[in-house]
Amino acid sequence: MFGRAPKKSNNTRFYDILGVSKTASSDELKKAYKKAAIKNHPDKGGDPDKFKELAQAYEVLSDPEKREIYDNYGEDALKEGMSGGAGMHNPFDIFESFFGGSFEGGNLRKGRRQRRGEDVLQPLKVSLEELYNGTTKKLSLSRNVLCSKCKGTGSKSGVSAKCTGCQGSGMKVSIRQLGPGMIQQMQHACPDCKGSGETINEKDKCSQCKGEKVVQEKKILEVFVEKGMKHGRKITFAGEADEAPDTVTGDIVFVLQEKEHPKFKRKGDDLFYEHTLSLTEALCGYQFILAHLDSRQLLIKSRPLEIVKPGQFKVISDEGMPIHQRPFMKGNLYISFSVEFPESGALSVEQCKALEAILPPKPSREMTDMELDECEETILQDVNMEEEMKRKRHEAYEEEDTPGPGASRVQCAQQ
Repeated sequence: MFGRAPKKSNNTRFYDILGVSKTASSDELKKAYKKAAIKNHPDKGGDPDKFKELAQAYEVLSDPEKREIYDNYGEDALKEGMSGGAGMHNPFDIFESFFGGSFEGGNLRKGRRQRRGEDVLQPLKVSLEELYNGTTKKLSLSRNVLCSKCKGTGSKSGVSAKCTGCQGSGMKVSIRQLGPGMIQQMQHACPDCKGSGETINEKDKCSQCKGEKVVQEKKILEVFVEKGMKHGRKITFAGEADEAPDTVTGDIVFVLQEKEHPKFKRKGDDLFYEHTLSLTEALCGYQFILAHLDSRQLLIKSRPLEIVKPGQFKVISDEGMPIHQRPFMKGNLYISFSVEFPESGALSVEQCKALEAILPPKPSREMTDMELDECEETILQDVNMEEEMKRKRHEAYEEEDTPGPGASRVQCAQQ
């Protein structure tokens, strides 16, 4: 964070809250906080606001970096974030980390409140066939588990000491002068304890985990993809993420990612299938085999004397996707038809005349010679409309970026 050095503000209130002098030692701060926190704990009938103030004051003054900022710049500097977020921690967490327990029924209950570990989101690609039929996928993963030899303590004796470099917080704050009236504040993991807040004697480190408290374990998970599940569906394996001391293990969450299918498109519980007919099939009837997602062969054929128009749809009920958790019920299968016309020049003059005799007559009228003389000849050209629209958008974009003569004159006048 960058900013100007703040003006000096109140830098005595936290000392007054704890009832100590500005020269109080670390032990005096601990003693004052312990006495006042127990007295004012809400579970003991104390004042919640006073309890919160005590936690905030102790959090700042027990940290050497935060205390230095507070003594030099005052409370406003902490509110602006120079201390890395003074007063942002849960006062009950501070109490429990200090005493190693919390009140229950008016009595101090030993034991540390466990934080929850992060969940791991893992995308899982599945084909439309697998979503239609259901499948089981076996996945191998590597994760951290608590060391069985030292039970996650990292030491042979099971004892660790609070890191003196960060006072057990796991984080350190450094301030650097960038220039006159300009400072930079950075918060980073304590290099002495690597952010753990505690240190272990080298000779006392566990021989299996080398003091890391966790070891790597390989595990096979079987992910059951049920029939009809959809893109984005989450499948959760509770408590299978990385383990860590004093932490409730998070979950591994697989997120289904549907792969594109070359023939079928899915919309909800319905399936869409595109099929191209020749002009002869569209006019005189068609018959083809549709290979479904479960390998069944469906015979698709037209009704007698039926003519299919380009863009026309047909539907087969109950041949769509299985409905999740109701797999015996299915959506619909929609077939859209496109018609492939012959290329120019594919028909001879005789064939065209034969078609004219069969097909309905042209919707035209005879033109007089005078009408024809008054008309202008035109030349029709083939065009790809998609490419044509791209070209027009590109030209419009270039025209917007190029200032006209009037814009240049205004610019000169302003100069």
